[in-house]
Amino acid sequence: MDYSEAANRISRKFAQGGQTPDVTKIEGKLRRLVDEFGVQPSEAERSVTSELAKEYNLPAPGSGGSSGAGGSGGGTQEKKIAEGVPGEWVTIEGKIVALSAPASASIAQSGIIADDSGAIRFVVWAKSNAPAMAEGSWYRIESAVMDEYKGVANLKVHSGTTIKEIAEDRSLIPTPTPIKDLRPGIGGVRAKFVQEWEANHERMLQSGLLGDETGTIKFVIWKEPGKEKLVPGAVYNIFYAQVDEFNGRLSLNLNAATILQEEGEIAVSGGEAAFTGAIVHIAPGSGIIKRCPVEGCNRALSRQNYCPVHEIQPKFVYDLRIKGWLDDGEKTHNVLIQRDVVEALTGISLAKAQEIAENNPLGMDEVFLQMRDAVLGRYITCHGREIDGRLLVNKCEKVAFSTGDHTALLNRAGGAPS
Repeated sequence: MDYSEAANRISRKFAQGGQTPDVTKIEGKLRRLVDEFGVQPSEAERSVTSELAKEYNLPAPGSGGSSGAGGSGGGTQEKKIAEGVPGEWVTIEGKIVALSAPASASIAQSGIIADDSGAIRFVVWAKSNAPAMAEGSWYRIESAVMDEYKGVANLKVHSGTTIKEIAEDRSLIPTPTPIKDLRPGIGGVRAKFVQEWEANHERMLQSGLLGDETGTIKFVIWKEPGKEKLVPGAVYNIFYAQVDEFNGRLSLNLNAATILQEEGEIAVSGGEAAFTGAIVHIAPGSGIIKRCPVEGCNRALSRQNYCPVHEIQPKFVYDLRIKGWLDDGEKTHNVLIQRDVVEALTGISLAKAQEIAENNPLGMDEVFLQMRDAVLGRYITCHGREIDGRLLVNKCEKVAFSTGDHTALLNRAGGAPS
């Protein structure tokens, strides 16, 4: 875009009406819109033209006396949030349902704004000098930029944006979305907390799996003041969660979400998988393990009882698990089998494993060896949820095997991943 030519073109339009706009300022506004906000050059030129028309209390040149937004909005179109398209300048009316800490000094405010059509993340640039908005209040935001970042729409408030508080508290009843229909952005679900996972980061408060009648999805809550854990097995209405996408998989960030526990039950389905084959490899870290006893941690400890977050934990808690590979003849599946299923599959209870670990000269290694001998090469069917390439097993069944297939699978065991 030739900014100088565009600025002179805009200036000439108003010069015909006796106005003398500053060409340098016009060029600066055009550069900021295109270079900083990623606005299309034609849209930037139209926006600056409309802004000058508003400043001079004139109809925009060539507009026939209309400002293009029902007589307001500086030439932008008033829309519902769900109707906005990245690249447009829009005017919306919505409720601030969440505020979050700005990611940098260049941002004055950030959070989520919602109306009855949906919700969107917003950013208020510090240099816009916009008035601060309060969580729970309604606002009319005129001439904001609908932008896109990593495929997700967001709203940018800049120096040309007008923010007006709406005095009335309008009704806003968000509608949950079936998990299978979630898309990157902001969304809500009615779901059951079906599985809690071991936290794999020191800043993580809780992680696990939510499910409804249509499927399951991973969630995470990061440690922040006032944040609380969800209760396993409970049903929740969750609104205004951030729906992220990584490697083609969706997950929910619940830190800015509104979370309401409710009575009732959900028949969770979707995400279930079942594979039949032979256990061809038992990975290190299987058998009896020690876990951190600190509430909310549950991390597996090292042989020296060391937790990566809470350091040495002499009052550890014992647990059982099997990490291994199940070969179905066509594909090798990474499986993680938890305590109750391990006990049923191996015939070794937690109490028995603890006795072996504390009294046998080989200690915990003896438990590993006995469990390996009990399952390696055995045909089983594993049921569970497949998450990030691993089957989280909730039930196993022993299966009669074919001698020919059994030999072929064992011959492949030497090449199984470790």
